[in-house]
Amino acid sequence: MTRQDAAQRTVTTPDGRHLAVETSGSPDGPAVFLLHGTPGSRSGPRPRGIVVYRLGVHLVCYDRPGYGDSDRHEGRRVADAAADVAAIADALGIERFAVVGRSGGGPHALACAALLPDRVTRAAVLVGLAPAGAPDLDWYAGMAESNVEDYGQADEDLAELTLNLKVRAEEARRDPMTLLEFLRPQLPEADIRVVDDVAIRRLLTDMYAEALRHGPEGWIDDVLAIRRGWGFDLGAIQAEVRLWHGEQDRFSPVEHSHWLASRISRAEVQVQPGAAHFGAVEILPQTLSWLARPDLATSPRL
Repeated sequence: MTRQDAAQRTVTTPDGRHLAVETSGSPDGPAVFLLHGTPGSRSGPRPRGIVVYRLGVHLVCYDRPGYGDSDRHEGRRVADAAADVAAIADALGIERFAVVGRSGGGPHALACAALLPDRVTRAAVLVGLAPAGAPDLDWYAGMAESNVEDYGQADEDLAELTLNLKVRAEEARRDPMTLLEFLRPQLPEADIRVVDDVAIRRLLTDMYAEALRHGPEGWIDDVLAIRRGWGFDLGAIQAEVRLWHGEQDRFSPVEHSHWLASRISRAEVQVQPGAAHFGAVEILPQTLSWLARPDLATSPRL
């Protein structure tokens, strides 16, 4: 997995913000938007350009506001991702497309499916989260201590959250390995196996470095958006949705996917034994194949 052969550009939204975008793969193939995790950036782990090309996929990645080279959108909600994705699709001449969100990108992918029903062909969520306050779900059950702390501070102490993420972001700017070292004591063996792969570890640290090089604002805004009202109705999603989860995930517990499936009419859940949170990196090529399967209409150009 690499950023090789990715084409980069900047898209201006209707309200004047700038979004950093990368595309790779087959320009004439079905378009798939990959929405990165938290923290993350457009440079997040993905198959090599030649692999994406052979899959026949036109892959589009972008920095959510406040990450990398994308302007901040302070106070943004999860729902706001739909307008940003639509603006990018318009700029690239793409009418219809699929979406996949990894971890913190999962809710944002679901926002696109709910709010752009005439444009989103399919959606996938890899190790995603349910909304805060979801009924009949113990939101924090089984969750790693670091996530419990961050999301809890989003509810109760914004100043403390801001300070903590500023410190971690500054450490990551000096040495992005510090983020993986911070997480390592909380990782199950399934995740340690993935992050100990030299190539994947390099891609993860490159992603963190790019995401946070201008500061922690995107990270702060993601945590706040995930814990506050998402701004859309899951029941409005008409597209097929695949919810993939590693059974041993300690950062986004698997029960979140089961809860989402109970609220989305055309959702299927795939729980993989022996996998955890970072297993989402390994399952991505298979997910892209499903999203771009030939029984979907080819993404027409505007």
